[in-house]
This record gives sequence, C-alpha cells and structure tokens, in this order.
Amino acid sequence: MSDIEIAQKAVMKPITEIGASLGIAAEHLEPYGHYKAKMSLKYLDSLPEKKDSKLILVTAISPTPAGEGKTTTTVGLGDALRHIGKNSLICLREPSLGPVFGMKGGAAGGGYAQVVPMEDINLHFTGDFNAIALANNLLAALVDNHIHHGNALNIDVRRVAWKRVVDMNDRALRDIVNSLGGVGNGYPRQDGFDIVVASEIMAIFCLATSIEDLKERISKIVVGYTTDKKPVLAKDLNAQGAMTVILKDAFQPNLVQTLENTPAFIHGGPFANIAHGCNSVIATKSAMKIADYVVTEAGFGADLGAEKFIDIKCRKSGLRPDACVIVATVRALKYHGGADLKELTNENLAALEAGIVNLERHVHNVSKVYNIPVVVSINKFVSDTDNEIALLRKKVEAMGAKITLANHWAEGGKGATELANIVVELCEQPNQVTFVYPDEATLWDKAVAVATKIYGAAEVTADAKVRNKLKELQEGGYGHYPICVAKTQYSFSTDASLRGAPSGHSLNIREVRLSAGAEFVVLVCGEIMTMPGLPKLPSAEKIDYIDGKVVGLF
Repeated sequence: MSDIEIAQKAVMKPITEIGASLGIAAEHLEPYGHYKAKMSLKYLDSLPEKKDSKLILVTAISPTPAGEGKTTTTVGLGDALRHIGKNSLICLREPSLGPVFGMKGGAAGGGYAQVVPMEDINLHFTGDFNAIALANNLLAALVDNHIHHGNALNIDVRRVAWKRVVDMNDRALRDIVNSLGGVGNGYPRQDGFDIVVASEIMAIFCLATSIEDLKERISKIVVGYTTDKKPVLAKDLNAQGAMTVILKDAFQPNLVQTLENTPAFIHGGPFANIAHGCNSVIATKSAMKIADYVVTEAGFGADLGAEKFIDIKCRKSGLRPDACVIVATVRALKYHGGADLKELTNENLAALEAGIVNLERHVHNVSKVYNIPVVVSINKFVSDTDNEIALLRKKVEAMGAKITLANHWAEGGKGATELANIVVELCEQPNQVTFVYPDEATLWDKAVAVATKIYGAAEVTADAKVRNKLKELQEGGYGHYPICVAKTQYSFSTDASLRGAPSGHSLNIREVRLSAGAEFVVLVCGEIMTMPGLPKLPSAEKIDYIDGKVVGLF
C-alpha cells in the first residue's frame, strides 16, 4: 500500500484522548475537527520545568534521490520508545505546500511510521502557514503604503528589503517588477517573492518563546533603509501589533498522533537549506515539560539542519540534545559512492565503501564538533545484502559509533525497538554540547568555522560587495548573531553534483541577508534559491480527489 492508503486505514483516537494520555484536560485543547488541536499557551506556560526530560535529535546523511527516511525514523523512534515503556512525545515541522506539490513530498513520515491525519497535515493543516504568509505580506503592504502616503520615514525605494511570500514553488515570482500602472499604485521597482518557509516571519515564529517575545522580535525586523542608509524597522511602521494578532492562534502548538497513537507536536516549518530547519522552540520546550523523551528532527543532513539546530536553535533557547540519531540507507550511501540511481538495488560493495565517507563526516561532526552521543540508524530495504550490511557495520564501528538496523517503515514502532534502547542508553551518557563557533567571533570567522569544520572546505570567498555588507553588519551591532548558511542540501560543498565528502573546496558567499528579528545573518551560497521551482513532472499531476478521498499524495 502507498503511504496515504496506510494512513487512511489508521484507527485514530479522538484528539481529546491523546491529550488525556499526556495529562492534558480537554479545556486546554482547541480542537480543529476530531483529530487535531491547538494547545493553550497559557496552560503550557503554567507547566513546571521537567529537569530530567531527554531530547533526542534525528538528522541524516546528505540527501539523495534514493531517500533516507529521517521523518519516518523520528516517528518510528517515538513509537518505539513507547514500545519499551517510555513516555515519549514527537516534535516535527509542518510541511510546505510547495514541496508537497513539487518533488520533495510531505513531512508526515511514511509506511507504518506516520503522523496522522496525513492529508490534513500535508494540506493546509491548521492554517499556520497561511497566517505566517498574511503577517509577512501585511508588513510588505504597510511599507508600500507608507511610501505612497508621503514617506515620512524617508525610505529609499531602491533599498526596500522586505519581500512578499507565497507557499508554493513559483519560479515566475522570483524576480518581478511591481507597482506598475501609475502613481496610485506606488513606485515601480524590481522586487520578488520568497516561499513562506524562507520568510523571516517563519524563523521568528519558530524561535520565539512567548507571544511577547514574538511581538518584540517582529518589531526588530529591518524592512529597508533610508536614503542615508539607516535601517527602517517594523516598529517604525507600528506593524508589530497587527502582525502578532494575525499570528496569535497559529503560535499555539498543534497536537496530533502517530498511527500507533503516540502524541506528536507539529509546529512551524522553516527550510533547512534556506532557513534554520527546525520546529518551533515553544513546541519543543513544551514537549519537554510533558514527556520523559522528546524526539525531534532537523532538516536535511547534519551539515545543514543539525548545525543550525545547535548553533541557532539551541544557542538561542537553551535546549541541548542528549543523543543524536543519524539516518542513512545502504542505497543512499552507494549513490554517494558514485553508483547510478538505476543500479542501487544491486550489490555494490565498492560504491558502498566509497560512499561511507559521507556518513563518516556527519558522524565526526555530530560526535566530535557538536559533541553529542550518536547512533547510526540504517533504514532497512529488501535489496540490502548481508555483505553490504556487514561492511557498513564494520565501518561505522571503526568510527566509534553505534549502529542498528531499523524496520519501522514496515513494522511501525516494534521495528525500531533496538534503536530506542540504544537511544535511552546514549541519553544517560554525560555530554557537553558545543557550538561550532563562539558568539564573539566575527561574522566572517563564523562562516570560516562552519565551512572548514563542518563542510570540509579550504576557504571562504566573497566579492567586495558581500564583504562590505558583512563589515557593515559587524559594525552595526549584529556581529554577535549566529549565521544561517543557505546552500544546497545535496553536498557538503555548494555544488550539488559533488557526492560523498568533498574536501578542499571553496564556500562562496554571494549574498548576505540580515534577519534582525530572528537574530541571525543569512549567508546565501552557491545557486540556492529562496523561491524554488517545480520539477518537470511535479507531484501535483498525480494528486486528485476521487470518491471523497485524496489520492496520489505519496
């Protein structure tokens, strides 16, 4: 059966029962139908800290077309912890409609390790992304309106930095000219759209710790610059109040369940190759007040999502993971070793051995640079041979890491109980999570640290315009911010075609963006785009609604 067929056969419990299993009374839930609900912020804030709660981070090798199954592992592990008698809760990001209708797919897991209702989660869910888009675009409208009505702030129309967003892959909106048609429509200028998950509002939404913090962060957004190059903030337009009103309901974490009725918070969804790629701080912190074991994930590979999880989310929130799971497949590792995509089901020990270098670097980064106890979880496929598994075990054990085969895709939680037991063991090990760079390092030195320590690069390069921008931000009081590197997810380098673990390459920074409300500086590298396009055969062509059911959705 397909993922959606499995999900549609699920026996879900009413969401009030899921809340009750966590000790949450129905009065603290705001149901959206029978199987999903918003959590009361007032209630979550009233809960005491749970000092012994353990946080488990799930990350992966560099993504390949063969797939790795990171979200599936996150869900399977959450279920498996319940199988071995632990009180667990899962924290995931919400899917963006752009990838759902494009090529990446959804973010609800797969097989028998899914969160449900799967169609709702992948299609609109509780409307959070719509609220984020509206708040973002309200600010854009307020900027243009202010300029139109006299421009008392002296905003330079050539230096308006705030873009509109839409939650869809639409390449036609990347670079546009707007406000055509006469004086009444504003000042014509070159502009463009980003996808919602690349919006600074999304980043703020996922890093804010309270409604008050959300409003304060929004007020600090830099929307543009005056003619004498002074920053213009959202608070200068009195925008933060109305934007917070739009976001107030969305800011409440969403409660759903897995196929096995394990509770899950799904909240927020910044991309990891563009933004910081983690679910909301408020959802993660709330989960740790409720459960003994909280399983969360960071987007894409450990060079992107996990680095930002540590250097941005953990640095800002005080969260610290107790253990880390790195997800890989034999097929994906063979692809990193140069095997053709069509030949991945054939035994190929040479390609596997060559591709293991990608896993090795991720293991090194997590265990030695981030300093987190790590286990490698191999998603099992029927095409995996005994020889390939034996080679992989030997290589991973030589790295000093634990390794296990997991079959949660086919068996649900019981297929990942060995992984769960290892994770519980790792959580008891003493560890002191370390950042890749200190706060006081310059923005340039932070880029060098990430490039050389995590990506295996030899140098960082940038033209004079980029260097001047970094110097300007450094001198403007933003130098203590962490950096958020936007690059391809498919390689340690900025060249998506370089598989394995390339070394000695250059990280070229082609653009710098300040996210003053989110409190990080975005470094755009390589050909990465903040508005993706659809592939030649988008997933949308397979999706339909027939006889009262969604079909073709994975």
